[in-house]
Amino acid sequence: MPGTLEGKSILIVDDDPDIVAALSAVLSDTGATIETAGDGNQAIESNNEFKPDLILLDAGLPKRSGFLVLEKIKGAGKRGQKPYVIIITGNTGKRHQVWAESLGVDGYIIKPFRMDRLMKSIEDLLV
Repeated sequence: MPGTLEGKSILIVDDDPDIVAALSAVLSDTGATIETAGDGNQAIESNNEFKPDLILLDAGLPKRSGFLVLEKIKGAGKRGQKPYVIIITGNTGKRHQVWAESLGVDGYIIKPFRMDRLMKSIEDLLV
């Protein structure tokens, strides 16, 4: 999949440096420009400055939860509009997924997940 996301930009938002490193490594061959943020407030700032095509957003973030970030960035009913947002979470409850969907999330992936599933979700939105 080298070069399949050439010209696209992705913001990775997670407070776990290992997850940021893993996602960055997987996306490095795609040709996409990658930026990262480690908390919810940085996510808002990075979104405003970087204007990414896609945000990979952890639900459990310090300073501002991923759900509050999603609400600020997308607002209700903006699903299918840039920036696309895929929430990545360890929470298996349906209540959070329904909440994210009401806020306009474009994808919802529960940890642990297969990297090829995430890549398919990204390609479905960006290619």
